[in-house]
Amino acid sequence: MRRLADEQIALTVCPLSNVALRAVPSMAEHPVFAMLEAGLRVTVSSDDPPYFGGYLDRNWDALVAAGASREQLVRLARNSFDAAFIDHAERQEHLARLDDWAAGSL
Repeated sequence: MRRLADEQIALTVCPLSNVALRAVPSMAEHPVFAMLEAGLRVTVSSDDPPYFGGYLDRNWDALVAAGASREQLVRLARNSFDAAFIDHAERQEHLARLDDWAAGSL
């Protein structure tokens, strides 16, 4: 975990499929929250949405229902832009909009 945090290696987490496959007992016990606390670059993804019951929005909704804080949600979104295969200018544009949203400007 130290290497993952130090090198900011992006990790995709698919919360709904993790629960459906019983890799974690419940959404409230999902390690994504501890992973964020440990400084890991975690992103939220979906895994075979028709089978596991949710596209990306449902995965985010499930994390909100499990108690994800606004700060955690912003961190997850920021991680996704930082890990995305996009150029620097596009990344900065998305991050600026995220910062505006987080500050309540949007």
